[in-house]
Amino acid sequence: MSIEVLNESGHPLDVKQLAALSRFVMDEMRVHPLAELCIKAVDEATIATLNEQWMEKEGPTDVLAFPMDELRPGLVNEEPEEGVLGDLVLCPDVAAKQAGTAGHSTEAEIELLTVHGILHLLGYDHAEPEEHREMFGLQDELLAQWRAR
Repeated sequence: MSIEVLNESGHPLDVKQLAALSRFVMDEMRVHPLAELCIKAVDEATIATLNEQWMEKEGPTDVLAFPMDELRPGLVNEEPEEGVLGDLVLCPDVAAKQAGTAGHSTEAEIELLTVHGILHLLGYDHAEPEEHREMFGLQDELLAQWRAR
């Protein structure tokens, strides 16, 4: 897997740990081993511009997912599709604020946002209650497995 992590946020970020988490999630979701992912950490102004440009929403957000080849999770006994998973844009400053509200570390929030973003890249959504349960349940399960390692 090709996982590139770029930190342009001005916030300290463990890029090796983020790449390892991403690789773990992609492996668990049976994404093709040659799939590509790019994660970019940016400041609030940059993510606010992207949020307005692409999502038509004002202000900064925590994570944006830009799928490329519309890859989906692989199935057991089926060869996964090769391609570019997509790009994630994270905002550590927004993550830090959310972490304080949630009562956990900024690192834990960034991990959560990374898993959340990868699931979006794989076609998961949370607009409807059933989708929300499925996506957040899977997100919690992946994070628990990652942290138990």
